[in-house]
Amino acid sequence: QVQLVESGGGLVQAGGSLRLSCVASGSISRINFMGWHRQAPGKQRERVADMTGGGAATTYADSVKGRFAISKDSAKNTVYLPMDSLKPEDTGVYYCMMNIDKTWTSYWGQGTQVTVSS
Repeated sequence: QVQLVESGGGLVQAGGSLRLSCVASGSISRINFMGWHRQAPGKQRERVADMTGGGAATTYADSVKGRFAISKDSAKNTVYLPMDSLKPEDTGVYYCMMNIDKTWTSYWGQGTQVTVSS
């Protein structure tokens, strides 16, 4: 069984920074792709950033380009999301996702709350 655990969320003032982390544990032979999604109160979950397993390609939502930068540490099965110049509209629960192994199964973390005050 694969489990993902996020950390690093919190309360920050507008213009501040946070760094989210997501560690995967369990039987993992390879990570096909990984990403971060978020859900604001009353809104649908949206994709924020994702990366191929090898790290060669990354994509970002237009709203976070230039401010967020997804990265990974393959040896630790960990994906990061440093977030700079945070805005109140970045507030939400951030979820980590990893698509793993030959089964191409996607796993999700439990989420970590990010609150940006104005």
